[in-house]
Amino acid sequence: MPKALFRHLHRYRRWYTLLLSALVLALIPHRQTPPRGEHLDAIRSRDFIAVFTRNTPTTYYEGRHGPTGFEYELIRRFADHLGVSLSMDTSRNIQGVIDAVRSGEGDLGAAALPLDPTVPGVSFTQTILELQPLVVYRRGLPPFREPRDLLGRNIGVLQGSGASLILRELQAELPELSWKEAADLEIADLLQRVENGNLDAAVVYTHQFKLNRLFFPGVEDGFAFGEPLSMAWAVPSSQGLDLLEAANDFLDGLREDGTLAELIERYFGHDDYLEYVGARLFIHHVHEKLPQYAHLFRAAARDTGFDWKLLAAVGYQESHWDPRATSPTGVRGLMMLTNPTAAEMGVENRLDPAQSIDGGARYLRQLMDRLQEEITGEDRLWMALAAYNVGLGHLYDAQKLAEMQGGDPYVWADVREALPLLQKREWYSQTRHGYARGGEPVIYVRNIRRYYEVLNYVDRSQQQFFQLNQRAPDADDDSLFDTVPPVL
Repeated sequence: MPKALFRHLHRYRRWYTLLLSALVLALIPHRQTPPRGEHLDAIRSRDFIAVFTRNTPTTYYEGRHGPTGFEYELIRRFADHLGVSLSMDTSRNIQGVIDAVRSGEGDLGAAALPLDPTVPGVSFTQTILELQPLVVYRRGLPPFREPRDLLGRNIGVLQGSGASLILRELQAELPELSWKEAADLEIADLLQRVENGNLDAAVVYTHQFKLNRLFFPGVEDGFAFGEPLSMAWAVPSSQGLDLLEAANDFLDGLREDGTLAELIERYFGHDDYLEYVGARLFIHHVHEKLPQYAHLFRAAARDTGFDWKLLAAVGYQESHWDPRATSPTGVRGLMMLTNPTAAEMGVENRLDPAQSIDGGARYLRQLMDRLQEEITGEDRLWMALAAYNVGLGHLYDAQKLAEMQGGDPYVWADVREALPLLQKREWYSQTRHGYARGGEPVIYVRNIRRYYEVLNYVDRSQQQFFQLNQRAPDADDDSLFDTVPPVL
């Protein structure tokens, strides 16, 4: 066989396999097709659908303002569509989700699952989102621009994510290619290992990197490669077709009315990159925007006991002093209050800058007052600010992790080191509130401290900046990975 044809067949082996699977299914006599079943009736009878997912930023997590995540949004809408409540299990890895669905323990798996009709015991819905594989690598290494740059490198992927399918196709052309697979890690764990040197590179998906890149500035995007995979939901194939058909009809409806495109754009349409602006641009805003609201910050400061410049720094971090700012999740106003927080603070119009600043200041004061009395001095302020960003529950979880790490749960420096652990499965699985984008409040507090100091500089005509420590890298933990060797 000519070598060119051999490479062609291996490169497109997965697509030939999928096509063959579809043809085989089409030729099976109708009597062997699974019965429509009573799965949907059973779900409605018990009044809940049991969904297995993963506690990650692209699927489901408890955010600052309650449960959120792309697939959570879809699942919640699907449960409402069926007229039932939602029961969620977030304790499994990718293979665990598939196993739970196959056994019937779960009605549906929604965990960034790659559509693979060769997986036994489950049926997949139509495509929800395309998954484009992306190579990312540690900053400081020679750029990764093509597949050959992976040779001889320490590469990691998540087992069951579909990345290995693409790498195995590539291995047919580059038989010396090798990589490692981990079942019990998540994307943030992989990226951290790339950043700290335990891995040279990883294969993730473009949308996953967009949502995580802020927290790993030492990781660069290299190149996209391979044909996109399809993300889909999984249902048990042994319980009939009614739930599968209902899910497909529901997804068709979301696609037709534009809701699916809107959710994809909201979660993945832009880089959620919260880098703080330079001091020069900030000072420009100080002169151009701040005079309109300085008297409101001063009034709120008198009522709550804060320095008005601190409240101004919070307002800038939240909205860049834009009273009509609105986030994709519906948080609004100069101090970016949620509807529940606004109601609790008696704010009737979140877009009114006076009400927003007053409500945000009183809410920050309430958070400070709810912290443990052992937290003193500036540590109390920094932790209250972190809670303003990530929620008090996640802050308590970080305090617990800080103590588990041998730190002081009442000292901000130690809690700051623990917050990013809420992005790592091995740690957030031990907490009450689960996954959180724990790196975000660290950056949030850092930014506010910086803005506050610049405002003090403007007032005092001298510049001061806080010196912040950086996280220590994790120890090598190759035991978490299974190595896929070359095929030489």
